Amino acid sequence: MPSAKRTSFAASVSVRPLAEPDLDRADEIFRVAFGTFLGVPEPETFFGTADYVRTRWAADPQAAFAATVEGEVVGSNFAADWGSVGYFGPLTVRPDLWDQGIGRRLMEPVMACLDTWENRHLGLFTFAHSPKHLELYRRYGFWPRFLTAIMKKQVAVRAAVPGRALYGELTAAERPEALNLSRALTGAVYEGLSLDREIVAAQAQGLGDAILLEGADSDLDGLAVCHCGAGSEAGEDVCFVKFGAVRPGPDSADRFERLLTACEHLAVEKGLGQLDAGVNLARQDAYRRMVDRGFRTWLQGVTMHKPNEPGYSHSDAYVIDDWR
Repeated sequence: MPSAKRTSFAASVSVRPLAEPDLDRADEIFRVAFGTFLGVPEPETFFGTADYVRTRWAADPQAAFAATVEGEVVGSNFAADWGSVGYFGPLTVRPDLWDQGIGRRLMEPVMACLDTWENRHLGLFTFAHSPKHLELYRRYGFWPRFLTAIMKKQVAVRAAVPGRALYGELTAAERPEALNLSRALTGAVYEGLSLDREIVAAQAQGLGDAILLEGADSDLDGLAVCHCGAGSEAGEDVCFVKFGAVRPGPDSADRFERLLTACEHLAVEKGLGQLDAGVNLARQDAYRRMVDRGFRTWLQGVTMHKPNEPGYSHSDAYVIDDWR
């Protein structure tokens, strides 16, 4: 595209908060964009019954943004606040408008949002084989680190795990303390890390539930935020572990095994046949243990970090997530 025409087009793009009436169109663009990039024969069906747009908008409408051209939505982006950690995505643009600066425009409000939250460690998940994506995010200070494997396994019958509770089954009076214990656990994994937003969103939107594993001295040994079935980020017949972690220190590997069993048992309880979970490959033992349990990678990407530091992706961490 000639530079004058490109400049003129870029000037016609507006960015504003994503509104509820925009969600159907934003969801359609999200599916078509990913499906087109990955070469899916029918891109509009990509992700099936999984929902990333409506769920993330409902969790925090003020952190969802739309790009428009002449009043029509042509792309969207979302930010997520996990306490000291912030990440964003999915960032998607209508395929016929790729490479025209819309992605950069959608980065601006998200970076401002992350600045407002004052997250200490920022990240994203993107395609490792795409120089275009890596260069876009490098311009904003993000640097590619280890690969992240998005894994799945067929659910096997698992016995119930002693000491397991579900956030959704707690009384209103019990939930604040459960959130306090969850923050203590995630803060031990990485100072200031908090999954309150995800725990509450899963319960409030009916997306799934959070597993709480009791430990000694009234602490938590493990936490997993799980989405279950169609309309959540999991999709039909899937239990998706959006985030999981165990208390660091001695016996953390055993606690991780217990947490994996609890996640699979939840899938059994919900009548779901597949368990999905992502793990950064810097968490070497966590990855090995998941492979030993039958998890296999179906999608692989790279996490980019700002600053160029591991955060909680290191060999001693037993954490499940993927920042998609």
